[in-house]
Amino acid sequence: MGMEIRVGIGDYAVSKRKGVISTYGLGSCVGVTLYDPVTKVGGLLHALLPEANSYNGKGNPAKYVDTGLQLLIRDMIKQGALKSRIRAKLFGGSQMFMLSNENLQIGKRNVEAAKRELKKYKIPIVAEDTGGKGGRTIRLSLETGEVFMKKVLSGNVVEVRL
Repeated sequence: MGMEIRVGIGDYAVSKRKGVISTYGLGSCVGVTLYDPVTKVGGLLHALLPEANSYNGKGNPAKYVDTGLQLLIRDMIKQGALKSRIRAKLFGGSQMFMLSNENLQIGKRNVEAAKRELKKYKIPIVAEDTGGKGGRTIRLSLETGEVFMKKVLSGNVVEVRL
């Protein structure tokens, strides 16, 4: 598959080279892949928290879904992507702990924030694997836009291509 660019928590990457952009250990975090099939510019965001304003915008903007997506889209356009052609795939947002307080359900709030922001930018979500209780690893192919996902379900590793 060529070169691999790894994205950590609260980070993002954009590329149009051959290879993959990957992230590991998506739990309550949300992973958003964006891809322009014409220019083959792809990007991946691994966001920890929903919106920067709720946390006084402290630290790295890629840590938040809203400001992270803004950076991701901006950098994709700089590399030749057209916003009207970009398609999104959404992953993560697991509920890692049993919590009754809605405000503490970060995974659910991360997914809601990602959907709200993508709608604001008029970027359609073409695939999604969110929620549940397990972690996920995702790898975005820069040649095809496909995402290869591994997740753990009831002790078994499941691999899916979206």
